[in-house]
Amino acid sequence: MTLPKKQLLTILAPLTLLLVPFVGMQFTNEVAWSLSDFVIIGLLLFAVVLGINFILRKVRPKFRVAFIIALLVLFLLAWAELAVGVFGTPFAGS
Repeated sequence: MTLPKKQLLTILAPLTLLLVPFVGMQFTNEVAWSLSDFVIIGLLLFAVVLGINFILRKVRPKFRVAFIIALLVLFLLAWAELAVGVFGTPFAGS
């Protein structure tokens, strides 16, 4: 069974991005991710990729760019909050 190209890209894009911190951990102590960090960012990345796929299929072409930008901004805000606590939540940065 082979996956269509689009589904394969949907799976491989987030996994490829997760390789960046994994490789960084091999060369420096400045990158110190735990398993839960990889799971959380992996879920966020998969949600973004699936959201973009959904937008491309269901939203009229006129509004696609706006929806995708909004989705990416939400992703970046969530990532920043989890990383350094931009909004001052007590669980950030752990």
